[in-house]
Amino acid sequence: MRSHAFNPIKDIPSLAGKVILITGGNAGLGKQNALDLSKHSPAQLWIAARNIQSGNDAVAEIKTVASPQTAVKLLEMDLTSFASIKNAARKFSAEVGRLDILLLNAGIMGGVARVTKEGYENVFGTNHMGHALLLKLLTPLLLKAAEQPIGIEPRVVILSSRGHKSYPLPPSGIELATIKSPQSNLSGVSKYCQSKLANAVYAAPVAKRYPQFTTVAIYPGDANTGLFSKGSHGGGWMITLLAWVVAPLVAMPVKEVAKNSEWAATAEGVESGAYYDPVGKKEGESQLVRDGKLGEQLWEWTQKELKGHEI
Repeated sequence: MRSHAFNPIKDIPSLAGKVILITGGNAGLGKQNALDLSKHSPAQLWIAARNIQSGNDAVAEIKTVASPQTAVKLLEMDLTSFASIKNAARKFSAEVGRLDILLLNAGIMGGVARVTKEGYENVFGTNHMGHALLLKLLTPLLLKAAEQPIGIEPRVVILSSRGHKSYPLPPSGIELATIKSPQSNLSGVSKYCQSKLANAVYAAPVAKRYPQFTTVAIYPGDANTGLFSKGSHGGGWMITLLAWVVAPLVAMPVKEVAKNSEWAATAEGVESGAYYDPVGKKEGESQLVRDGKLGEQLWEWTQKELKGHEI
């Protein structure tokens, strides 16, 4: 399948009346998505961030390019804490009546072996569990938007990586049996790839259960956003190699890599449950994504873990 030529300036349609939330919108791809989408008149554009200072700085920067009628807001949220996610979802739900675009963009790699507040391996807990809880809590707002869509149907875009099919994956793809531990037996790259596989397979079961809105997983491309370098301390030699040797050689400009998220969030004809390479190429997923069995297993496991967590 050929890729789509995509120019954010002319190919993103009017977003007037829409409400957008981007996790990790204070830096890297998320901030670039916020900058690009804000120029097309959404009613509200929220960026979720753990770091309040960089979040406020990003909001100020986005406001300099945003359409005059667009309210740009910061939502404080730590994806490693269910309490923080629930507080953020509660605040967001109290201030908006709908959600039209949810970009689950935030992600981490590497770092020292540790667990989240709820005891999940930190990278998996951040990249999958935190986003899964947020999606669960905000699904009522997506369904409200689907009842009265503004233009195309609501969209959920989950950022994965080509790492979802890389050789450092655990034999089972996702080692759920030990996921409630630091998984010190796995390398930093293995834990990252495991989390990105979770992101890749999760879109299909969400799409199956919520046909009212479109949910996709994407690989945005390789951008030198600091993902590798931030996690190089304690992440192992392979992440250090990626950070200081590989990434500078293969990375593309952030403006270019941001396009696949924006296409998936705003274009017509996006297939719910699919996995897209840049830009808009419905290919590139691994067999574990394609056959759907791991996705269903992860969905059932995740829902049991999230049971009782409401707002």
